[in-house]
Amino acid sequence: MTAEFDSSYFRSVLGHVATSVVVVTGVNSSGEPFGITIGSFASVSLDPPLVGFFPGINSRSWASIRESGRFCVNVLSGSQEELCWRFAKEGDDKFAGLSFTKTAGGSPVLSDCVATIDCSIESETEVGDHYFVLGRVESLEHAEDVLDAMIFFRGKVNSVNYRG
Repeated sequence: MTAEFDSSYFRSVLGHVATSVVVVTGVNSSGEPFGITIGSFASVSLDPPLVGFFPGINSRSWASIRESGRFCVNVLSGSQEELCWRFAKEGDDKFAGLSFTKTAGGSPVLSDCVATIDCSIESETEVGDHYFVLGRVESLEHAEDVLDAMIFFRGKVNSVNYRG
């Protein structure tokens, strides 16, 4: 027998764990760009270099990105709240009006991010109402002049500044 579980309280408590905010980008099999905001991204392994994140199983954006077998993690700065919310919703052309470059593998790279991490999909496992996507890092870089990062905490996006 399973005890009754309070999903709202679970979400509230775990909302007290600050997480990074990234936009995972990629292209579908036709080369059309897609992106999705992710608040559950992590470094997984140094050897081999692996990262992971958790898109929802009903995400149409992730389904499209998966087609290419590749993705790019764009780590958002504290000043990129508009990008966070633009890529958080399904539908629309999220890239309309945005300038971006592409990785060697063809995934979109958003401008002015804290860091970018270009990956191939190593594996994907269904876990509850999400997938755990494991990516093998193929290239990465970070900006020297961006001194703040976006985090998600208690249901809101916030900026954390590096004071060195």
